Amino acid sequence: MPLAQSLWSTEQIHGVAVSGLLARALERAVGAAGRDDLVPARYHVDLFRPARMEVTTTSAVVVREGPRLMLLDAVVEQSDGVVARATATFLKPSAEADGSVWSATDRPVPPPDDVAPTSGEHHVPFFASEQPWSNNFSEHQNPGRHQTWQTAMPIVVDENCTPFQAAASVADAASLVTNWGAAGVEHINTDISLTLARLPESTSLGLRALDHVAADGLAVGVAEVFDRRGPLGTATVAALVNTRRSVDLAGSGGDKPKGMPGV
Repeated sequence: MPLAQSLWSTEQIHGVAVSGLLARALERAVGAAGRDDLVPARYHVDLFRPARMEVTTTSAVVVREGPRLMLLDAVVEQSDGVVARATATFLKPSAEADGSVWSATDRPVPPPDDVAPTSGEHHVPFFASEQPWSNNFSEHQNPGRHQTWQTAMPIVVDENCTPFQAAASVADAASLVTNWGAAGVEHINTDISLTLARLPESTSLGLRALDHVAADGLAVGVAEVFDRRGPLGTATVAALVNTRRSVDLAGSGGDKPKGMPGV
């Protein structure tokens, strides 16, 4: 469907959809093993081939299972083979530790309720940067620190999106918030790494850039993941410079660019 199209090419599926498919396969494999006591803690995706807009399948296998954990692998396949793969660790929650540990105090804040809807319905992503929260993309093409607030779309038509699927799919936006600058998005991510201390409370969540480091055409971006309750994890992406096909979001005239998830 058109909403799965990449910003880089209308012939490609964007990383949001690919990551969501992998998360769905992993989650279903954990459920099939009867391990509802486990929650996702680490999730890594390698996006090593462009996924095309064609029939796509996913599968997942359990690599190791123990009383407090499960390790799994998953793949996305198309007509010419595997186009993406994922590994995940699901862990068993327990009581909090007693000792005090340092934690950051500068935490992101979601957009106000009167700016972004709280109904859970899908919407155009909201951004904040040098400019305040809005869904006008042109306003946010600047060198400021970017953050986004999104409500994840269903991964499969007529199937509810789960909180883990939401976190896994929106995590691809770590590339957007860490690589979007004054000239648009000039790097394309080759992977996604997501770590979670807890699941989001709903399918609405945000990402805020923590750091961006670039050298010799390579870039690493780190973002924190949060919901209306507070922080819940981090997302990291490695990316290659792609200036020949830069995504100019200012050229959208403020409208949602084609290939951007959202309604």
